[in-house]
Amino acid sequence: MSEASRDRDEQWLSREQLHEWVALIAMVMTLPVGLDAQLKKDAGLNLFEYHVLVELAAAPGRMRVMTELANHTRGSLSRLSHAVSRLEAAGWVRRQACGGAGRRTEAHLTDEGWQKLQESAPGHVREARRLVVDALTPAQLEGLGAAARRIVAAADPEIAATLPHPCS
Repeated sequence: MSEASRDRDEQWLSREQLHEWVALIAMVMTLPVGLDAQLKKDAGLNLFEYHVLVELAAAPGRMRVMTELANHTRGSLSRLSHAVSRLEAAGWVRRQACGGAGRRTEAHLTDEGWQKLQESAPGHVREARRLVVDALTPAQLEGLGAAARRIVAAADPEIAATLPHPCS
């Protein structure tokens, strides 16, 4: 096989690989839309805003520096700032400028934000179960989680290092 022929073969996916790749892309594109629609309908939040509330709730003191929160939510500072503005207007998050070595802004989950998260979580969990957990066998779900962790590790090792490890 010539080098040009080998390069041509390596740049394309096999029929089997393409079949699986198309399915993965369909999942990646449709799952967030389904989760987002449920949250908007039932809670008046989009998926990113919900994730911001979850990340703040999980943080020590229910507070994160905005740059840290952007990393945890996998969003740009601009996107996060817009989302936090909406959450702040609703009374669910409060921003506070902090001094120190460098200028920074902290986002705090308010008691009202905590309550909103508690009210929103059951519907979100039901939809996550319907779309993913209950659609798979336990072995398939475990395999999906393992595959997802490997893909994230290849795409962004720093994010992969923050993912929880499966229970032994």
